[in-house]
Amino acid sequence: MPDPGPSPLQSGLPAAAARFGAHILAAAAGSAADPSLPSVPAASRGLPGPPSPLLPGAAGEPAPGAVEALPVEPGLARVLRGPSGLGTTGLYPGRRVRTHPSAHVPDTPPGGVPVPRPAAPSVASAAFRPGESRTATGAPTPESPPEGIPIPGLYHHPVPEPDPERVAEVSRRIKDWAVDEVELYPEEWEGQFDGFSVGRYMVACHPDAPTLDHLMIATRLMVAENAVDDCYCEDHGGSPVGLGGRLLLAHTALDALHTTEEYQPEWERSLHADAPRRAYRSAMDYFVRQSTPSQADRYRHDMARLHLGYLAEAAWAETDHLPDVWEYLAMRQFNNFRPCPTITDTVGGYELPADLHAQAAMQRVLALAGNASTIVNDLYSYTKELAAPGRHLNLPVVIAAREGISDRDAYLKAVDVHNDLMRDFEAAAASLAASCPVPSVLRFLRGVAVWIDGNHYWHQTNTYRYSLPDFW
Repeated sequence: MPDPGPSPLQSGLPAAAARFGAHILAAAAGSAADPSLPSVPAASRGLPGPPSPLLPGAAGEPAPGAVEALPVEPGLARVLRGPSGLGTTGLYPGRRVRTHPSAHVPDTPPGGVPVPRPAAPSVASAAFRPGESRTATGAPTPESPPEGIPIPGLYHHPVPEPDPERVAEVSRRIKDWAVDEVELYPEEWEGQFDGFSVGRYMVACHPDAPTLDHLMIATRLMVAENAVDDCYCEDHGGSPVGLGGRLLLAHTALDALHTTEEYQPEWERSLHADAPRRAYRSAMDYFVRQSTPSQADRYRHDMARLHLGYLAEAAWAETDHLPDVWEYLAMRQFNNFRPCPTITDTVGGYELPADLHAQAAMQRVLALAGNASTIVNDLYSYTKELAAPGRHLNLPVVIAAREGISDRDAYLKAVDVHNDLMRDFEAAAASLAASCPVPSVLRFLRGVAVWIDGNHYWHQTNTYRYSLPDFW
């Protein structure tokens, strides 16, 4: 049977979303009992579908803040179990807690629903075009990722190794785009680009992407975001001085300027003025071709949030302000990874309708997801930032300075902050899945959770960039 291709994008109209949600709930409530379906607890640790295992501790002790198991009608259980069919296998990685080497996690978590072990996503011959990988000597190759060591005590879920064929092809395509289409970096930066291992990163974060073209949506945007961060804010010529003006002009590559006929050509020429703007413009052009208008507007909004966070951190650098811990966490809620998991439905080839995305419970889930995944970056990049000139704000540094404790104790407390955010994310996602069991909501929640796992995997295994402090 021929491959039917990715799921079509659904309407984002509020009325359509409301009708669809009402239809699903009515059908689930009215369906006949099916004894072949297991009871699915709401305590699925923040994930629709198979529940995550208990955290290490006393036998049978639930995670703090977990949602208690609720009786579920068999018909509704089918809906809560999540999506199935072509392109959804990768949504069910084996999610296992690994906070300590001695911790044992059962293959079958409470509730009796086995954790599926997915096969690596296949690559259709029509979508895969083998080619030589231009990998610089010294950088890890996409086909042979380093092992890496997870941070002891960090609450996370290991993921299956990303499909090496997809990793190699995404790595080749993104290199061609960066070098040939947008002229992103000079030749001497090639090793750093390869060491970023963005292909392995994005394949791990989006295992449900139906095609390589869908994966490339996320990959281009990730590379463009990092180019802006590096060239405007950080390593490669970045400075807090004048950052607002640079970010504003770059943002017009995402959110187009609408001006008079006289001045429009000057703005259009400005989009090619530097590498970050070229990357933003090109990546956004590809994105809008495969997204709905509401998905594109959602992404623009989250990028505005990101740029606001950049500006806050730059203002503190200019005034030599050391924020309180709560202030730093507020900044990190904006200067964080949120734009990446927020496009998980576009990359998956479907749409979470706008009204469902905008509800307060979903916004809380996305905020917690972005916050937890960003603290992962603070923890894994800690030694890298300490070795760089100047003072780099990260959560361990701010805790040590503001709370008057040792660097080691501050780092370990930052691990605890991350773990609290992760558990809050999972509890919030479980609550939302139970209260709004619409298939697109359940698939989106699963996609965000898998993105968090892939983000941790990349940080853990990217020993080209990161190493752990000697605190254990």
